[in-house]
Formats: sequence, structure tokens, C-alpha cells
Amino acid sequence: MADQYDLVIKGGRVIDPANNLDGPNDVGIKDGKIAAVAQNLDANSAQTIDASGKLVIPGMIDTHAHVFEHVSGRFGMNPDLVGVRSGVTTVIDQGGPSCMTFPGFRNFIAKPATTNVLAFISIYTVGGLEGHYYPYLYGPGGIDVEACSRAAAANTDIVKGIKAHAEPGGISRWGLETLKMAKEASREAGIPVYIHLGELWPVEGDVEIDMDARLPEIVALIEEGDILAHPFTRHPGGFVNSEGKLHPIVNEAIDKGVLIDIGHGSHFSFDMARAVLDAGVLPTTVGADMHGYNTHVPAEAGTPEDHPDDEMHLFAGQAQFSMCHAMTELMAMGVSMEDTIPMVSSHCAEMIGMEQELGTLGIGRVADISVLHDETGEWTLHDNSGVEVKTERRLRPAFCIRAGEYFEADAPILPV
Repeated sequence: MADQYDLVIKGGRVIDPANNLDGPNDVGIKDGKIAAVAQNLDANSAQTIDASGKLVIPGMIDTHAHVFEHVSGRFGMNPDLVGVRSGVTTVIDQGGPSCMTFPGFRNFIAKPATTNVLAFISIYTVGGLEGHYYPYLYGPGGIDVEACSRAAAANTDIVKGIKAHAEPGGISRWGLETLKMAKEASREAGIPVYIHLGELWPVEGDVEIDMDARLPEIVALIEEGDILAHPFTRHPGGFVNSEGKLHPIVNEAIDKGVLIDIGHGSHFSFDMARAVLDAGVLPTTVGADMHGYNTHVPAEAGTPEDHPDDEMHLFAGQAQFSMCHAMTELMAMGVSMEDTIPMVSSHCAEMIGMEQELGTLGIGRVADISVLHDETGEWTLHDNSGVEVKTERRLRPAFCIRAGEYFEADAPILPV
């Protein structure tokens, strides 16, 4: 008798926000698709995995990745390292490829990766070389609006938005001109723009940039579906104003449909997160923002252990990291686990207009599934400002299923 399922994941707590599902269930997979979600599936299966005591959720989507490996310097990480080997089934590169380099991204990164690789294409012609380390490459003169929108329109299977910046260093040089050009390209291509907040480049000259005054100007330029990133940044220019409170323009942005991505990485600050969360603002998506300057990749993973140039970069800090670690930090700040799961699944799919394909365990959808350890104990969490927060609950990736294929969460970048 032929097997009814290729794989059944049994006994886990299945949470699928898109279908309002939360409870003990089994998940049956056949031919790389979700075939059944029900209690006590009793059918022939080629393989069964016991997920008792674990969370079974739609395949996690990292909305802020940097995976243009080699081309963007050590900034770009291996897509499968931060993807399936870290329990994440889809990664969205933020600003690595450009209109000039996108063919290389498609053929050398997205195509060979096991992880589902998408991108927000850079508005800048050079893309994310060395993590945007050289500011003189990123002014209006380095932008080709028509070429960017044309490249996005020609690669709609992968390109889901446009990446730009609105931070003090750039504003001191060009005002908001680069953001205006990014919005022009995004309107032409019919996709959202993702905006980096928080100081990236040193402010040029003796100019003092008042980000409290600039943030309303930024919000005025964007529209429903656009994304503001790094709301909890420890650098100047985030959601917290000079008085240490949530900037009032944030709620106006939310009211007009602007989305918020945490973009964790080295930006994350417990103090800033507390100010924003206490004001009643919950971001839309998590976005891990791991890259080669904030995530230590051990030598056995193919990268030298010692990197003396780290001190050159503003972001040097975090050692080992994961999406689950970012989720754990949110929970330690009082965000419920039930509110956190949509921020790595259904909300992410909606952000990129792929809710009919990703972010759910709906029958007939691609079998992208993340299975997480839900642990209790005592841990101390640290941000890059040296602030500590205690937690008694931790999420940790166990394994994932990507298009029906099993991957152990064995990445050496995962926190020990």
C-alpha cells in the first residue's frame, strides 16, 4: 500500500496565525506540500518525526538578511547558514543586489541555495558593497531610478521591494533626495520601499541633524505598505525622540499603513525597545539583520576567526545570533509568544504580497515548516549597549522543513 504521506510531524503545538490555529496537531506532508493538519493523523507515512513539547509553525521568514555572499564582502553571509541551517525557510536580502549586480545574485546566490531567497533590490547602483561602508558611493549621483525599477519589474519572482536609507549621515550629505528617488522607483515598479533608520555613516562636517524634525519629513514621503526599519535602534534617528519618548509621528505613520520591521542586528537596544513597546507600538515583523560584521562565523564554517577590520565598522558587536534569539528577546520584553509568531511568518508574507504562498500551513501550500524548542530556565540576555535582561523562557530552532525536505538546525552561528 502506497504511503499516504512522505512525512508526518507528530505531537507538536501547531501555531498557524493565518488560519487561527493553535493547539496539539500533526502535520502531514506529501510531494513537498502540506497535505493535512489534524490531531492524531493515523495513516501510512514514509517517515515520522516526534515534535512533542515543541512548537510547529509556518516556515520562518527573515525579512532582513544579508546574503549576497562574497560580492558584498564579508558583510554577506551564506544564505543556507542563516536560512535552513538556522531553522529559517525564507530569507529576504535587504539591499545587497542592485540593478547592476542582480544577475549575479540570481544565478550565484538565489538559484543554488536550498533556502528560499528573495530580495529588496538596492536603489543604489553599487548595491550593498561592504555593507554600505563607503558613503560617497551612496549619493543621488549613484542612483539610476529607471534602471532600478526596470530590474525590479524583470525579476518579480525574487524582488519584493526596494531598499533605501534615511539616516543622519546621509541626510547631512544629500538631505532626503535618495529616499525621494527610491520612492519614485518603488512607485514605477509597484513595490514597497524599505527604509533604514538609525545612524549608519558619520555625519559630514559641522552640520547638526535634528532627527526629531526629520522623521515627520520621512513619513510624509512614504505611503501604505512601505516599511520603516530599526525602530529600536541604539543609534540616533530611530523611533525614540530626544526626550526619550516615542516620536508622535510614529502613530501617524502606522495609521496610514506604514509597516515596521525590527531589523534587529547590532541596532537592537532594550532601552529603546522598552520605550516603544510601552507606548503601545508593536512592530510588524522581526527581521534578524545578521551580517558578517555582527555575527561571528567560526573558522570551520569557512571564514577566518580573526577579523582585525571589525573595529572599523560601526556595527561590530554581536557574536552568535538567530531569529529565535531575536524572538526570545521580544518575549523577555513582555511580548507574548503568540504575538511573536506572526512577526516571523504570516505578517512577513503579507509584507511582500506572498500570503497566498508563504507564512501558513494551509493545505496545498509549500511545506515550509519551522520546529522550535520552547524552553524554560534562567538566562541573561545582552544587547550591544551592555544592557542585560533576564528571561525564563527561550525559543531555539530544532529543525525546519523546506519544500518537504528536512534540515537540522546545526548552523555554527546559533547561540550556544
